[in-house]
Amino acid sequence: MPKRNATAAVIGAGDFIGSEIAKKFAAEGFSIFAGRRNGDKLAPLVKDVEAAGGEIHARSLDARKEDEVISFLNDADKHAPLEVCIFNVGANVNFPVLDTTERVFRKVWEMACYSGFLAGREAARLMLPHGGGKIFFTGATASLRGGSGFAAFASAKFGLRAVAQAMARELGPKNIHVAHLIIDSGVDTEWVRQRRLEALGPNALDNPDLLMPPSAVADSYWQLYQQPKSAWTFELEIRPFGEKW
Repeated sequence: MPKRNATAAVIGAGDFIGSEIAKKFAAEGFSIFAGRRNGDKLAPLVKDVEAAGGEIHARSLDARKEDEVISFLNDADKHAPLEVCIFNVGANVNFPVLDTTERVFRKVWEMACYSGFLAGREAARLMLPHGGGKIFFTGATASLRGGSGFAAFASAKFGLRAVAQAMARELGPKNIHVAHLIIDSGVDTEWVRQRRLEALGPNALDNPDLLMPPSAVADSYWQLYQQPKSAWTFELEIRPFGEKW
């Protein structure tokens, strides 16, 4: 693979989407800095990336803590110039509004919105002296509409979208491409499969193309990365062909 003198940081390198993003950018020659709350769970990702000949540095990271985000991204930039930062923290929860405690609402906001602000700000701080970079945020259906039971999650995702939009307008003229990717679909994970079976019955998984493979999300981020500055996308919505919207 072609080796780049550049780092891609993945904040929220979970078992599915985050890991696939890391593997995709590693395959394209980037040094990967991967962070998630429990760094021990990154062992399978490290094994996969290294087996394919890539370079990865895995860390425990609480993205809600400013000092940890600063340290993580600074270390990435010291290793090789930070060219890409992808914020992929989840926090998808469903509670009836009367069962949504103050603690739940605040924690979801911290995870899905506040930590995105920290990641974006610190990435931009490092990219500006380099003359450019890419900052991408993972959104969801809840970024555009608040569904029943999703008051906490949707408010946080609405907020993250606003942070991304403001950053795109401010940083675009400075050669930093900020984009927000809306995943309007269930992603093909075991948890989602079980939820679909419980909600829709035994035939819910008959058509595999109705769930989005995590690798398809990673491919979409790579497409965003490749865009020329004369035609940058801010917001990209992706969904399977059969998804109702």
